[in-house]
Amino acid sequence: MKNIYVLDNEDNLSNLMIKMFKNDAEVIVKRIPFKDYKEIFKVSPDILIIDEDIFSNESRSVKICKEIRSDENNSITPIILISSNKEVNHIIEMLKNEIELYLEKPVNDEILYYSIKNIMKLLNSNRMVSPLTGIPGNIQIQNEMKQRLYSGKPFAMLYIDLDNFKAYNDTYGFSSGDEIIKFTAKVIEKYVFKENENNFVGHIGGDDFVAIVDDKNYESICQDIITDFDENVKKFFKKEDIEKGYLEVENRKGIIEEFPITSVSIGAVEVNKEKFKNTIEIGEAGAEVKHLAKTIYGSTYVIDRRKKPYNEKKALIKN
Repeated sequence: MKNIYVLDNEDNLSNLMIKMFKNDAEVIVKRIPFKDYKEIFKVSPDILIIDEDIFSNESRSVKICKEIRSDENNSITPIILISSNKEVNHIIEMLKNEIELYLEKPVNDEILYYSIKNIMKLLNSNRMVSPLTGIPGNIQIQNEMKQRLYSGKPFAMLYIDLDNFKAYNDTYGFSSGDEIIKFTAKVIEKYVFKENENNFVGHIGGDDFVAIVDDKNYESICQDIITDFDENVKKFFKKEDIEKGYLEVENRKGIIEEFPITSVSIGAVEVNKEKFKNTIEIGEAGAEVKHLAKTIYGSTYVIDRRKKPYNEKKALIKN
């Protein structure tokens, strides 16, 4: 569902928008009169459309747009400005700093409609990317896995996540936790793409990542990620915690527990069409080896090198 808000003194533009999107069930159009423009800070529109003619002068227009853009909840809200002002310098200034699209009046209805539809497509595309790390999310991960599996060429999946990360968040706070996640993403990308620019990195969510890499060099990638991570993650901890080697966290019962410094675990799976039929089987194998890695103290990686088809291995495990 997309909420489009129209900032205007009259309802002509909002009525036009409602008519335009009457057959788009996923779109809701709402109007905010200029005197109530601060309501925008409460609702955080998916798209904001402003009739610039409501402002008394250019400086007022710039000021209001800056105010909206500086609000944390609207810092990435796409803003479309519709205006009678045809001064090129003004248009360029607004596009450089405050808005995504500037449309001169009179605006063709179809141009306005498809401009908004295209912005919505970009918003949907951006949702497939982690807003924290800028790395592709689950949809692209699945697509990449399917393409590589069905191509018939062998590759390796690396399933990567952090150990004792909750303890870190409980001690240092979520903002600091976000910094470790961004740091982890950079370390992974550094070594995954160092080996081959056609490799792939995905962010499942939280502290979970995957990498799809050439099957020949994946073990050295695991080693480099671990070495870099262990050496540089210390900067996110206080000196006394590093010296102790653990964090002290109070559990729900009020008992202090000790958790080791955050480390990284990697489960690596060698993939080919003979071994796996689909991406679900690959994910299950990855979960198995990553679980084994997490049972080992400190940063480590575990590899699934089994050659039998995955469904046969599961049958053997049951017996």
